[in-house]
Amino acid sequence: MAQLIQPRILKGFRDILPQAEIERADLQEKITRVYRSFGFVPIDTPVLEYSEILLRKSNGETEKQVFRFEDNGKRDVAMRFDLTVPFARFTAEHESELYFPFKRYHIAKVWRGEKPQAGRYREFVQCDIDTVGTDCAAADFEILSVMKAALSEIGVDNITIHVNHRGIFNRFLAKIGQSEKSEDILRSVDKLAKVGEEEVKKELVGFTGSKEAAEEILKYIAGGADFDSTLSLLEKMAGGEADDTRRMREIREMMKAAGIEATYVLDPSITRGLDYYTGIVYETFLNDLPTIGSVCSGGRYDNLAGLYTKTRLPGVGASIGLDRLIAGLEQLGKTSQKGSYLDAEIFCMDKSLGIHYQKIAATLRGHGISVEVFPEAKKMNQQYNVAGAKSIKWGILVGTNEAEKNVMTLKDLTTREQLENLTVEQAAEKIKAAR
Repeated sequence: MAQLIQPRILKGFRDILPQAEIERADLQEKITRVYRSFGFVPIDTPVLEYSEILLRKSNGETEKQVFRFEDNGKRDVAMRFDLTVPFARFTAEHESELYFPFKRYHIAKVWRGEKPQAGRYREFVQCDIDTVGTDCAAADFEILSVMKAALSEIGVDNITIHVNHRGIFNRFLAKIGQSEKSEDILRSVDKLAKVGEEEVKKELVGFTGSKEAAEEILKYIAGGADFDSTLSLLEKMAGGEADDTRRMREIREMMKAAGIEATYVLDPSITRGLDYYTGIVYETFLNDLPTIGSVCSGGRYDNLAGLYTKTRLPGVGASIGLDRLIAGLEQLGKTSQKGSYLDAEIFCMDKSLGIHYQKIAATLRGHGISVEVFPEAKKMNQQYNVAGAKSIKWGILVGTNEAEKNVMTLKDLTTREQLENLTVEQAAEKIKAAR
């Protein structure tokens, strides 16, 4: 007899059982519904891309995390680490087939070889939205609006979305003579919440070679008391009014007009580590669980598609990290426990009535009821246990007498109450009324 192979999975990866996958699927459906309501359309791209496509505009840290290998055709390929870079390639490749502005959503798995931890895995789902072909405050604001609306749709209202603008920060760095070190500084500042001010200050002194410059940067990212005062402070430290600060003021007025301004704060420490962001950037935190990190982030990337096409295609987008969000919801006790999508289970009380049970099931489905027939005439306790594991509310009992009269007993499996001698139509109405 052949030796059995031990079933196991790679570190940072996981299997997902039905209850958890139902939760994920339900959340994705709600998020998708919101994305579509704002006019975004779906696309898909391959899991594998040429490495030069994914890594041309990345930094060293990204290259360390990507799953990269030589395929059977001796091609240098890598698994996508996000959905934005493949989208830039997609846009350039299909430019003649698209209309602009083009608004897409893409919900799919991505892979990063980073250290696994709570809410962070090497394989995870991102729920992306992006708009390309326009550079205006309206497009930036719409993404911010969708972020709030999507999270609200899934019952996550107690959030704060931190926004910033890379352009203002870059002007500030130019003013203090640190433009050449901007990428290092931005990445260092982006780690502020993780490593603390002292560690960031140490890094900044190393990058800039100046304690004074490091202190000036820390003063900049500290901001002011509220959105408007912070924007005025940043504007002054960056050298005065410019397109970037005017853009932020216009977005702020749109927030106020929509009545959602309380959700957003201007946080100059938010820089986003990836190099391709050029304008507004943002991260979203659960107020009840800030330590889990951002559950939705993104920004404007005006030059990303320029790697693949000479046409200027400015873009802005955001991504909800579904797995981290679910990890947060689990810690907050806000996840649902649903074992199936079924409304009812038709119990098999008599094997000879199998055809009759299937007829009942077909009729109920015609009335919009999700139902299945238990396949074998096992002991009733076993059948009840299976229905309980699937979180099914209604049980349908049909014995020989009921079958002859073409009626049934409808049993509430949570309260154990029963309604006897119901027709299929009456049972369907009862089930629908209780939803």
